[in-house]
Amino acid sequence: MRPHLNLRARCAVMALGALLAISLSVLPGTAQSDDGVGGSDLIAGARAAIAADITPGKSRLNVLAGRRAAVNGRVVSGLAGRHALLQRHSGRGWSTIDRATTRAGGAFAFAFRPQRPGSAQLRVLVDAARREIGRLNVYRRAAVSWYGPGLYGNKLSCGGRLTPGTLGVAHKTLPCGSHVTLRKGDRVIRVRVVDRGPYVGGREFDLTSATRTRLHFRGVGSLLVAS
Repeated sequence: MRPHLNLRARCAVMALGALLAISLSVLPGTAQSDDGVGGSDLIAGARAAIAADITPGKSRLNVLAGRRAAVNGRVVSGLAGRHALLQRHSGRGWSTIDRATTRAGGAFAFAFRPQRPGSAQLRVLVDAARREIGRLNVYRRAAVSWYGPGLYGNKLSCGGRLTPGTLGVAHKTLPCGSHVTLRKGDRVIRVRVVDRGPYVGGREFDLTSATRTRLHFRGVGSLLVAS
């Protein structure tokens, strides 16, 4: 890297660090700067500046279990040799699932093969910078059907009543209110468990009529599911 570019990159990193240090020294909601900006506003601005140091690139976040997923991006400061972490969020907080080192120009790349179906938010950390990348959906195939006409107005097992506009799925054991991501071709929808069923052998989910319409699903068959 040429000397003047290296100097500019270092100055950018120092500026971000200084901004974070200043903002954290102000108690949120209790102090104001000379121009009347509250401490919480300063902290929000610092966090935005830090997140802006990471630019997401082309990623592969919708995969079948066991297939290759990928997350790419770059650090705006352009420094090579910085340690990058890829983290996944669960009910227990954030956990690291992959590590990388930035290359020339600040580029980073993660490649991994998730084995368990599920859906979770991902983020990248590089030094003090952090940026949420999107939702990783790891799918499996499931047999599904749908229901609705003739049943509108009936009570749902998880509360409320079934209407033509109800979005959700019925499942025998998943907790009421838990999220399920469904995919058919390029169409993806994330809905909640709202009812119990189906009670026909060999089927795992029943889609409400509105969910079926969103996915352009015809009747009985298989869909990709992440839950």
